[in-house]
Amino acid sequence: MDFLKSVTQKERQTGLFLLLFTFMLSNYNVYIGFYLKPYMIFLSIFLLFHLSSFSFQKMYSYEIMLILFYLFYVFTGAFSAYPFASIRMMAGIALLIGFYFTLKFVLKKYSNLAIQEAIAKSGLLFNSVSLLLYIAGIKKTGLQMTEEMSVSYGVLFDRDYPRLVGLLQDPNLFVFYNSIFFAYFLTNMTTVRNKIGFTLCILTTVLTFSRGGILAMLLIIMIYIVISNSSERWRTMTTIGVIFIPAAYFAIFIMKIDVGALLVGRIEDFSNDGGSGRFELWGRAWEYFLAHPVMGIGADNFIEYNNVHYGENLYTHNTLLQILTESGLLGFVMYFIFLLLVFVQLLKRRLMKHHTYLLLIFIAFLLQIMSLSLIIHEVFILYLAILSITLQREENVQRKNTPQISNAQLTL
Repeated sequence: MDFLKSVTQKERQTGLFLLLFTFMLSNYNVYIGFYLKPYMIFLSIFLLFHLSSFSFQKMYSYEIMLILFYLFYVFTGAFSAYPFASIRMMAGIALLIGFYFTLKFVLKKYSNLAIQEAIAKSGLLFNSVSLLLYIAGIKKTGLQMTEEMSVSYGVLFDRDYPRLVGLLQDPNLFVFYNSIFFAYFLTNMTTVRNKIGFTLCILTTVLTFSRGGILAMLLIIMIYIVISNSSERWRTMTTIGVIFIPAAYFAIFIMKIDVGALLVGRIEDFSNDGGSGRFELWGRAWEYFLAHPVMGIGADNFIEYNNVHYGENLYTHNTLLQILTESGLLGFVMYFIFLLLVFVQLLKRRLMKHHTYLLLIFIAFLLQIMSLSLIIHEVFILYLAILSITLQREENVQRKNTPQISNAQLTL
């Protein structure tokens, strides 16, 4: 173990960057009864070498509430029609919580600046590689779809739309993953690197043609402009304007994609496809909830009900509605309290001032879970771990400054 002591600061920073990037590689996994993903391997190896010094970090009220919700959520499976699905979900939740505590232990060893540097570098790499894969897919197919929902490198052909999926499999999930990078670059456009990162985020987000995702990103830009001070507001608006021109030129003239026409087409499709069938799924979920309003139909049971009754192996595509359907009003209230507690922490003055990106990420997540089923997800867990460590650091700074302020007042 002596070699661990000789690791340089640069090597430690590289390790953190690689860890955060492995969270973006969930598509590259091995099924061994569960999906073994790169970040799980990375964290397991780290824990193996640091097991003797492992310690649980301080838990906030929102973390405790989330665990209580998960316990109740899996408990509903005991009364479900399909308990095996609930057991499978319980195993996934237990695994994710275990990795969450390990992740917090790892992040505790790094400063806020180091974590933000790792976010920036992994964001650049994630968006760059995803865009290159998209270009490769476009070049290979020449925009000629071979079959519906076919994937070529980083492009998914969905009803004549060449949608960017990059390193992932789903364009809507791509925007969810990318929300961390989008919000960070948006609030830190003081360097050329971050401006390039934000440009890439805008380009990849638009090329997903995800209606909900694009709307969510537009809203967090507007929110940031409203809550930022006048100098930041004008700098952001000017930078976005300057970025839009090369991004549009690249997509339209180099990639030969009529982005405007495709986006208009996607919006017009909304009235015809019922939100890609989501409205119909939401109606079914509501009916199941009305039949089981208190404790729901059981953890992870909607997909089973939907498959039996309608022959479709689909989730609700709405996290809050899925929670309401599967764990009833009791589970929904617990999850709502969890979200409220997170929001209260994010409104703390120091966090708002020094880490605005954390608030914007949370808002982006809230907007997107309205059209995605993400009761458990590694990127959301990554975000919560970063939030928890950042809160601890800010509280430590505040505690150090408080005695100085009190002493200064006594001497007046």
